[in-house]
Amino acid sequence: MDTRTAQALVRFGLGRRPSEPLPPDPASWLLDQLRQPDPTQLDDPPTTAKGLATLREDRQTKPPPGQRRSAALFKAQATALLANAVTTPAPFRERLVWFWANHFTISRRQGACACVAAAFMQEAIRPHVTGRFGDMLLAVMRHPAMLMYLENARSFGPDSPAGERTHRGLNENLARECMELHTLSPAAGYSQADVTSFAKILTGWSIDLKSDPPGFRYRPLAHEPGPQTLLGRRFPADQQGGVEALAFLADHPATHRFLATKLVRHFVADDPPADAVHNIQTVLRDTNGDLGAASAALVQLDAAWEPGVKLRAPIDYLLASVRSLDVAPDQLPMLGILAGLGQPLWAAPAPNGWPDRAEDWAAPEAMLRRIDWASGFAGRIGDRNVVDIADTTMGPLLRPETRQAMARAGSRRDAMTLLLTSPEFQRR
Repeated sequence: MDTRTAQALVRFGLGRRPSEPLPPDPASWLLDQLRQPDPTQLDDPPTTAKGLATLREDRQTKPPPGQRRSAALFKAQATALLANAVTTPAPFRERLVWFWANHFTISRRQGACACVAAAFMQEAIRPHVTGRFGDMLLAVMRHPAMLMYLENARSFGPDSPAGERTHRGLNENLARECMELHTLSPAAGYSQADVTSFAKILTGWSIDLKSDPPGFRYRPLAHEPGPQTLLGRRFPADQQGGVEALAFLADHPATHRFLATKLVRHFVADDPPADAVHNIQTVLRDTNGDLGAASAALVQLDAAWEPGVKLRAPIDYLLASVRSLDVAPDQLPMLGILAGLGQPLWAAPAPNGWPDRAEDWAAPEAMLRRIDWASGFAGRIGDRNVVDIADTTMGPLLRPETRQAMARAGSRRDAMTLLLTSPEFQRR
């Protein structure tokens, strides 16, 4: 394995599984994953309708916390998606799915979101990771998971019939976070008046739990009547105004710059090089937000092939570790492990999602958690040769110091622990 192949497996992928063949041409292997359909096949694919029906049933029957069907559904679906990340033959595409799911964070800290968190990833994120950003944005903003998380179902136009009847007003959460975290970023220089206007545009975008199947519903009686002005542009009333406003934000130059910065930070360096950001921004501008083209352009960046500059977040670290030993994911309590490592699934503390910089994951306590977990997990090594596993998964990225320490270890388990906790395995 050469350095470029190793880097394709760990930087763009999720870590190598020893049972998988090495790609003969790493760049072509990555690009093929963008061109081919998503290979994910779940036994029981999550759907919004099923999740909301389960939530509705729990609200009607009011079972004790330990017997809620929505909690059991969340656990089963989340476990299945983590297992797919361990076994997928298209790890670059899968990394993109998780990247965009974090960009559009929803959190089960808002309890109702748990039942549709997996469906959100499958319906609003996965189909669009190589498509248009505008299509993904619209799917996200109409999805019940996002509408519940940022409480847009509770937003009423002050002058709408429903607003005047109930004396309820705007909830600006969805509008604010869409502009600040999902599209423009504050660097665009929008005003509070723009946020308020956008919140009015999005009134009526809601959820219907009583319908069959339950799901997104536009409620015209809750919509603020009349056109609204956003960043100097007028948008019509009713649902079409929201669709047009989202398309405008998706293709705004500030959005292209913001997305390019996040992509380069994730795939290149914590402090994104300006020339790399400009490269990806230009691709997004010239292709009207084609995420497949932007992802392909990342593969072409020389800076993205420099090894060992990105610290693995806990979910990256867990997936790479499990893949390195080819452990069947159903043998591990992966949800509990992630929580123990400090990154509980779909439970980011704020709408800006989990951080993507080493300084946020490299605190001494966090590193000790990894060491403690790695020591236990390394017990699954059995009678396998640890040096072979290291060569198979890390190749030339393995430092001589780590190889020497493994050779001197008192047991296979100790040697495997040294590999999993080595600086080079911690990074991608």
